[in-house]
Amino acid sequence: MGRTKSLKETYYPETEFGGYSRVSGTVSFFGRVRALLKPEMVVLDVGCGRGATADRLEKNPWERCRILKGACKQVIGIDVDQAGQENSFIDEFRPIETESWPVETDSVDLLVSDAVVEHVDNPDQFFAECSRVLKPGGFLCIRTPNRWSYVAIGASIVPNQYHAKIVGKLQRGRQAKDVFPTYYRANTIQAMRRLLKKHGFEGCVYRHIAEPNYLTFSRWSYAMGVYLHRWLPSLFWPVLFVFAKRTGDDRVNSHNE
Repeated sequence: MGRTKSLKETYYPETEFGGYSRVSGTVSFFGRVRALLKPEMVVLDVGCGRGATADRLEKNPWERCRILKGACKQVIGIDVDQAGQENSFIDEFRPIETESWPVETDSVDLLVSDAVVEHVDNPDQFFAECSRVLKPGGFLCIRTPNRWSYVAIGASIVPNQYHAKIVGKLQRGRQAKDVFPTYYRANTIQAMRRLLKKHGFEGCVYRHIAEPNYLTFSRWSYAMGVYLHRWLPSLFWPVLFVFAKRTGDDRVNSHNE
């Protein structure tokens, strides 16, 4: 008698071969990040966190695609949370203690920010810092929820103090210490494009639709989520991907407006 298939294996049968689905947001995002990565690069992980990927590697070895350490010259992690010191997937941790990040100007080749922008209260300052620390021609790689997705709309309705409790129920294995307040102040394609242009970046912003990971609390909800994702208009797709390059233009406009 065979084992019971997981939810992902049931609705995305290719998951049995490697552990991830054809629409995996993580594989899609970090696959493109890795395509940009070179051995001589210095990488900045903004909002590096405690390295929670380590909790899942034994069960999901495919998540190693997230780990950039060892594939480049150096990975520097910065975060407002001191838990970043626990992150074993970075070479150096630096705490963010002021609006200005603890990173030298024009010192970074590639900046990655995964599930962070939705927590940023001042996106103008965030993108100004991205522009400051990246070298001309450096790459900006961002993954963040789409403001018009059902996940973001639900999070906006529920007060921040209840997010950890609710997310813990919706996503089994997600720890409360990994849930932070959300603002969604830059989480539309239009807002992202405006910020990129203002702060000296050229690139693309697009939506992605992956598995309904927030609906794994029951087989019924997950099945409904799979059906919803098949027919959902792209305006409401859950995730935004941003890939851009710092043009090297003067930063005068972004700092003096």
